[in-house]
Amino acid sequence: MSQPDILKTIASFTSIEQALDHFEIEFDSRFINEYRMQVTKIFNGYLIMQKPDDWFAARRALKNAYCKVQRGRLDPHTRSACRGCTSCQRR
Repeated sequence: MSQPDILKTIASFTSIEQALDHFEIEFDSRFINEYRMQVTKIFNGYLIMQKPDDWFAARRALKNAYCKVQRGRLDPHTRSACRGCTSCQRR
């Protein structure tokens, strides 16, 4: 899938759940219901900063957005692991 194709696909999504399903990222629906706007804003920000060249680059941007919100909920004063995050590779 080329860059214009992947951007058209992303633009066609009407919810963040559609994007997560398309990019085969497991997610917690309760988490998405609570943090939908944050994940969407960060994902869109990543897409603005660097246009994805293919499916994998777009998936990486969405995984990073999801994970960033998950990690942001952790206590910064402890070294706790990213536990409920289904996409985190920093375990």
